[in-house]
Amino acid sequence: MKRIKPMLPFLAVILMVFYLLPLLIHDTGTAMMMLLLIIPLICFLCSVIYGWKHSFDILYSFIVTALFIPTIFIFYNSSALIYVAVYGAVALVGNLLGMLLGKKRK
Repeated sequence: MKRIKPMLPFLAVILMVFYLLPLLIHDTGTAMMMLLLIIPLICFLCSVIYGWKHSFDILYSFIVTALFIPTIFIFYNSSALIYVAVYGAVALVGNLLGMLLGKKRK
């Protein structure tokens, strides 16, 4: 729990993004904009900020990945399975970049 506690505010934002933004989807265009632009951007920004403040943690990326999986069955269909890997990779890259920015700052 000690390792996960600093992640909770960032994961809460990502959780809200994953579960509340799809409620705004009305058509295919909106869905594609959410899945390809808005959700990854917010995921990336949260990951960079987490990495900047708390350094790199691979567990963060795995949790982000796991948080998205249920949304496939709730909001999307099996064609959205690829986004599990995409959002995990986005979180990983953002976390690494944040760690590097945090080291430069010090």
